[in-house]
Amino acid sequence: MALAVVTLALTGVVLALTVHTLVNARLLRRPPPAGAAPTGAFGAADAFGAADAFGAASAAASAGATEAASGTGAAAPANAAAPADAAAPDGAASAAAGAGRVAVLLPLRDEAARVEPCLRALLALRGAPRLIVLDDGSTDGTADLVRAVCGDRVTLLTGGPLPAGWLGKPHACQQLADAAGDADLLVFLDADVVLRDDAVGAAAAVLEDAGVELLSPYPRITVGSTGERLVQPLLQWSWLTFLPLRAMERSPRPSLAAAGGQFLLVRRGAYDRAGGHAAVRDKVLEDIELARAVKRTGGRIALADGSGLATCRMYTSWREVVDGYSKSLWASFGSSAGAAAVVSLLLALYVALPLTVLAGQWWGAAGYLLGVAGRVVSARTTGGRAWPDALAHPVSVLLFAWLVARSFRRRGRVTWKGRPTWRP
Repeated sequence: MALAVVTLALTGVVLALTVHTLVNARLLRRPPPAGAAPTGAFGAADAFGAADAFGAASAAASAGATEAASGTGAAAPANAAAPADAAAPDGAASAAAGAGRVAVLLPLRDEAARVEPCLRALLALRGAPRLIVLDDGSTDGTADLVRAVCGDRVTLLTGGPLPAGWLGKPHACQQLADAAGDADLLVFLDADVVLRDDAVGAAAAVLEDAGVELLSPYPRITVGSTGERLVQPLLQWSWLTFLPLRAMERSPRPSLAAAGGQFLLVRRGAYDRAGGHAAVRDKVLEDIELARAVKRTGGRIALADGSGLATCRMYTSWREVVDGYSKSLWASFGSSAGAAAVVSLLLALYVALPLTVLAGQWWGAAGYLLGVAGRVVSARTTGGRAWPDALAHPVSVLLFAWLVARSFRRRGRVTWKGRPTWRP
């Protein structure tokens, strides 16, 4: 009898969480359809106004920012952006005058093997946003690849030495933001992200419509190996299932925050008020911590479905999945006790509950099917693969629990691309 009561109670919890996933799927902010004209401070007739006018304005800003970057010594430009060849037509200049200046910022460290698709997508972006790439001490020819693919169509910076107390990525992002000069909107991107040609304009339209200072449009996560298929879908499933999206947007509490650094937009004013990446200099999950800093200084944040705007393959093998999560998963929890509580709850709901079928508790089967349904909703909502992957949800949760434990065990001993991932 006691087991039946517990099984029924756990099934009720899974039902409530699955309903919450469905609600979030309906509430999740989405960009305008492909081909629609974004509007607002960062959008005009063709994603950030007439491309010719914005190109001229951003090229002028590029020259000034490049001088500033080299003057401070924070990051020296390896390639200056090309100057504008001609003045914009009067009508186009008027359109650009009402449009915000946009800088797309890409930090790179030893990414020669996979950054080329990202670079080619950047060159195809509509609206001519300013493109700034920073080579952060690469030893694999990343800078040479950027020059070969992009020529002088991007500003290529050479990152400065890593100061004491900083982790690598926050330092690279801060240098990029400094080099962006007077850009009104900063768009941070990872090397494994491939953008649709109108992605920046469409995402900026969502930011304007939501009235927020920071927006994370989650890309569609692509997978190949079995390990990726089992673990990677939990990224979107976790925040769709457990995070109250609208409450997160309205609440000023920094603890109620989520963000993804793969594709992140932030207004310059809010970024500066929050202290920029200098405020999160020692954080391995600098994206989430930056979102918290924005909220802490009065800004609002939001998540959006970016699956139609961008794709991202974070890892290409099980070994990369294990190494990637081992370096940072511990930082997702406030403490080891908090991690143990969360993992125990997940194991009870999505692993132990289905196993009660072996003891004749058929509510366990209902709980399993509800868990699978939640995964299917998450996949359909964010462009992921639903079948048959969702059927292995208990295995996915087991692997996640193992990765959390491994991350805590190895905290302080893991390096990433030759650098520490933790500052005590």
